[in-house]
Amino acid sequence: MTTHHPIKPAWTCGGCVGEWPCQTRRQELRAEYDRASVSLALYLAAQLVDAAQELAHVPASHLHYRFLGWIR
Repeated sequence: MTTHHPIKPAWTCGGCVGEWPCQTRRQELRAEYDRASVSLALYLAAQLVDAAQELAHVPASHLHYRFLGWIR
């Protein structure tokens, strides 16, 4: 069980207080969604939509990279 869940509305990590998804959570998500990269992308896209509503002051390009730019 991970402690690296998003703390809303700031979208910081509950485990390490960095931006969510933090490096640890990214590694966990890669393992959790092994061989299901499309499902991972859909999950993170949904999280991006939620975050964009609460983080309207953050540039869209930063949010895109933060949520989706690191996955392949």
